Amino acid sequence: MIRLAGVNKYFGDYHALKDINLDIPAGQVVVLLGPSGSGKSTLCRTINRLETIDEGEIYIDGVLLPEEGRQLAQLRSEVGMCFQQFNLFSHMTILDNVTLAPMKVRGESRRDAEKHARELLTRVGIEAQADKYPAQLSGGQQQRVAIARSLAMKPKVMLFDEPTSALDPEMINEVLDVMASLARDGMTMVCVTHEMGFARKVADRVLFLADGAIVEDTTPAKFFSDPESDRARDFLAKILGH
Repeated sequence: MIRLAGVNKYFGDYHALKDINLDIPAGQVVVLLGPSGSGKSTLCRTINRLETIDEGEIYIDGVLLPEEGRQLAQLRSEVGMCFQQFNLFSHMTILDNVTLAPMKVRGESRRDAEKHARELLTRVGIEAQADKYPAQLSGGQQQRVAIARSLAMKPKVMLFDEPTSALDPEMINEVLDVMASLARDGMTMVCVTHEMGFARKVADRVLFLADGAIVEDTTPAKFFSDPESDRARDFLAKILGH
């Protein structure tokens, strides 16, 4: 479903991603772990070309990710993304936030878009908030709206870039529960997160990054019980030692 071949990314002289080669089959949940500045978010953002790459190729469902233009917009519509910030339109109701892209990009009728949007809001547990505005919702509720908005485009892949890092602790689990339900339903997912419990329980695969390179690519059980590299052991000692 996702393939990166020889991907390199530079920010000026800084080599942010170093020769990334990665294949993610359909239905797999991959969690990216690593210290700050290791390249996790950059890697995640290259998959729908929110970050351009300097070398290499990226494929989504066998199709080469274009550099720009209508083809890129079309492929992006098949890759949903949730960020740290919710990026909802503050002047629009929750229902309108979720229906906007399917109507504008996919040409769905308002009736069909609203029917699907209400089903998705029910799925993420906030159907009662459909007519409210983002400012009237908690952070956890807003992030669940953001997930519903991405799902409204019927994506083949979902990308999550630290979706719980801006939330108060009591709101984190409600978002992780929605992500876990997507995983159970077979959604292909790439998640940058510091939630180790989620990585242990939900991920099929853990990628540990350091200095822009994939240092370990293994199962959660193997990574958390017997990491191979000193970098991973040091990272886990710091994360799990608190």
